[in-house]
Amino acid sequence: QVVFALNQTLLQQESLRAGSFQIPYTTEDLIKHYSCGDLSSIIFNHDTSQVPNFVNATLPAHERITAQEIDSYFRQELIYKRNERMGRRVKDLLEEHPDKSFFFAFGAGHFMGNNTVIDVLRREGYEVEHTPAGQAI
Repeated sequence: QVVFALNQTLLQQESLRAGSFQIPYTTEDLIKHYSCGDLSSIIFNHDTSQVPNFVNATLPAHERITAQEIDSYFRQELIYKRNERMGRRVKDLLEEHPDKSFFFAFGAGHFMGNNTVIDVLRREGYEVEHTPAGQAI
């Protein structure tokens, strides 16, 4: 699986370099939507936008199964579990120090797709609000 993932990643990078494959959004798009608090945008609603997607129609059936297994593993380990850990850390700090104020800043990847850090905290009963750029806290 590791060799398959490396080969697919290299093929994707070669396709990007050759111009035959394009990412559907730019870094500027990501920054704009994040800064504007538009976490429901199409960019942020894709769980796999931050990790490689190995499944594609050109793969033979046996390789497609391997690709699906790897995609599922990455989604679970690199997205869902990471956000659960981050959300738990925030919750633990808030509960251990109820008399203190905190400011938490996360990269955009923690807000993409399902099971985000915000989702984890809301499930724990916290109210989470976006503070737009330039607005006083």
